[in-house]
Amino acid sequence: MTALLTSAPRAARKPRYTADQVPLSTVIWRMVAGAVVLLIFVIPYLIMFFGSVKTKSEIRSVEPTYFPTEWHWENYLTMWSTPETPLVQNLISTIVISVFATLLVLLVALPAAYYTARARFPGRLVFMFLVIVTQMLQPAVLTSGLFRQFGFLGISDTWLAMILINAAFNLSFAVWIMHSFFAGIPKEVDEAAQLDGAGRLTVLFKINLPLVWPGIVTAIVFTFVACWNEFAASLVILSTAGNQPMAVALTKFVGQYETSWHYVFGVSIVAIVPVVVLFMLIEKRLIGGLTAGSVK
Repeated sequence: MTALLTSAPRAARKPRYTADQVPLSTVIWRMVAGAVVLLIFVIPYLIMFFGSVKTKSEIRSVEPTYFPTEWHWENYLTMWSTPETPLVQNLISTIVISVFATLLVLLVALPAAYYTARARFPGRLVFMFLVIVTQMLQPAVLTSGLFRQFGFLGISDTWLAMILINAAFNLSFAVWIMHSFFAGIPKEVDEAAQLDGAGRLTVLFKINLPLVWPGIVTAIVFTFVACWNEFAASLVILSTAGNQPMAVALTKFVGQYETSWHYVFGVSIVAIVPVVVLFMLIEKRLIGGLTAGSVK
């Protein structure tokens, strides 16, 4: 019987991948359409970049030009020592507030999302509804109350105040994002690990985290970007120029009678670079998380 099975011709397997039958003209049109869309998104950043290396008089000239007649790269050096605002301290403030607020959100949202996805406690749906309702509130609406509250606590005009504000207003989004990823993992995975002697923390960090890493990355990216771009609460809570983030410092170059547009563009470019770098780093982590989840 074994010999007959061995000698029997194997059925021809279907090819795993099929040949691309898209006409060349369609491919060309897709490439052209993609290039047009890319150009539409890139043009504003190109205008900002070209404006950042122009002089103030050239930007305000009656006959404006897209490209600078002379490239003034020193604008990226002189803007750090302008009298309008201590830009170095503003950049440090932005980094500190964004990083620690993101870490605080991750520290609180991770166990909360895991517990709400696994446990069935009384009032669970009400709790999740209240979590998502808080997303409807914005710092700009509550700035006056927050200012008085932080003044009573003695932490007004400090990094700690803005870290707490940014963490509080981004926590609900992070919980909901990671909750959906935890809920997508079968409970049998946790039960099998617990049968092998693993505790809840071991199940969470060694079993579930590799599987929900894409959701964690998504929460980190959106939280960090929201904290980096936060403006309204920082404008009210932080009165000291050195404690203010880049979003508030950018307005210092816009005056009532005169605006230093070359510095506005330069600061905007500098503020965009860390976010772009974060996306470049997170992309690799996201692919690694997806691979880890598939292997598990």
